Amino acid sequence: MGTGIDLIAVTWRKSSYSNGSGGECVEVSDGIPGVLPVRDSKDPDGPALLFAPEAWASFVRAVKGGEFNGR
Repeated sequence: MGTGIDLIAVTWRKSSYSNGSGGECVEVSDGIPGVLPVRDSKDPDGPALLFAPEAWASFVRAVKGGEFNGR
């Protein structure tokens, strides 16, 4: 299903937690108002997930807070 959002021309940046060795990395783009695209850096031509900025910020806070560490 298409979204009508063109992700071809956006600028992507890797997570600051990326180890830089081609490991498990995500990339995000801040170039679209009201939408935060996220993709797998190992598959730049693959799909991207689209988040509301508030939802992404909430997810990042939860990760930093250890909510997904399996405990």
